[in-house]
Amino acid sequence: MQFNIKNIEDWQNVVTEILPEFQHNILLLKGNLGAGKTTFTQFLLKNLGSEDEVNSPTYSIVNEYNTPKGKIYHFDLYRLKNIKEVYDIGIEEYLDNAFLCIIEWPEVYEDELYGLKYHEMSIINTGENREITFE
Repeated sequence: MQFNIKNIEDWQNVVTEILPEFQHNILLLKGNLGAGKTTFTQFLLKNLGSEDEVNSPTYSIVNEYNTPKGKIYHFDLYRLKNIKEVYDIGIEEYLDNAFLCIIEWPEVYEDELYGLKYHEMSIINTGENREITFE
């Protein structure tokens, strides 16, 4: 699925379209700094019934949110340098106990997902808009 975001309200349309497509409990979010990964996550969690304030987990590495369907963990692996650091935060336990895990900057961990099913979203900031690809 592909989308073009021209204003903040367009994020709701993206979430409305992709939410019925969710089949797996892992979502990889890829995109450059400021592309809109956390903005997308804010809209997604609101649509999943969360009343929690959604912030970027850049410094905390993982944020936990509550929804009526279960826990959502939002990761930002940008500052992690290697796979050992990813395992040190206990990522496997989060994956095993979550309704959904959203992983920003997943590249350091992506090879470890071999054999697991997940969704992937790419957000490209073109300067004028955002181009979204969801698989």
